[in-house]
Amino acid sequence: MALFIEQLLNGLQLGVMLFLMAAGLTLIFGVMGLINLAHGSLYMVGAFACAAAVSATGSFWLGLLASLIGAALLGVLIEIVVIRRLYRGDHLDQVLATFALILILSEATRWVFGSFPLYLNIPPILSGSVPIIPGGGAYPVYRLAIIVVGVLVALGLYLLISRTRLGMRIRAGESDREMIAALGIDIRTLYTIVFALGAALAGLAGALVGPLQSVQVGMGEPVLILAFVVIVIGGIGSVKGALIGAILVGLIDTLGRFLLPKLMIAIVDPSAAAGISAALASMLIYIFMAIVLAVKPRGLFPA
Repeated sequence: MALFIEQLLNGLQLGVMLFLMAAGLTLIFGVMGLINLAHGSLYMVGAFACAAAVSATGSFWLGLLASLIGAALLGVLIEIVVIRRLYRGDHLDQVLATFALILILSEATRWVFGSFPLYLNIPPILSGSVPIIPGGGAYPVYRLAIIVVGVLVALGLYLLISRTRLGMRIRAGESDREMIAALGIDIRTLYTIVFALGAALAGLAGALVGPLQSVQVGMGEPVLILAFVVIVIGGIGSVKGALIGAILVGLIDTLGRFLLPKLMIAIVDPSAAAGISAALASMLIYIFMAIVLAVKPRGLFPA
């Protein structure tokens, strides 16, 4: 039971991290109609900004702040210099331009920080573990903190979008961009704010994951693929869909890798069970995505 609860919490932690990526991605696509393949690079930049700030100051909290500010400023720069020229183009232009941004940002990061991975330490206040169940195993405090941060960010996004004037403009931008422009809203400024918000969330995700894995060039692309799966499952343009889709993907991926080997051993020869279960576990989220699209082509909670 303790091991199962541990894997359940791992799935929630993965889901929360994917939500931070997918929320910004779905906002950008929903409001701006932009396919941003460079979103994973903003995740990478946030992780490197955090590592650089921690190395310079010794404070992980300043590193988190640096990841938010650095990714948001880079997002503003990218939106003003590159993205604004793509709004009237088709999706192929957006894909090609943002793919070029991936290459540029990867090489720029390698030039500044080098090719070797960087490592972040968990802050002392969040180190250690807490008991999962009496007499059972323990779970790292830092992973629980990531879950809490994700819940707080989800609540903050909900309040921002549903309770503020900026949120009203974001919802209006999702529904009819031409009309809000005709009503006198500065659509350029709105787009820049949305892109910066999405970039900051991606940078925060990269910084939070930094102590759990190495910070290295190219770390954002695998997460970007999962984030696209999340928004397809949850519904493009829906923050609620991004949250639920991310949690589902995190749980399915983690629990699938935990339970499938045990199931395969009971069904097939134990010598072949490991290979079969590993292959099926890596396919589970895509099988789930196909099932969702077959039943609800616009996702579980379309905007």
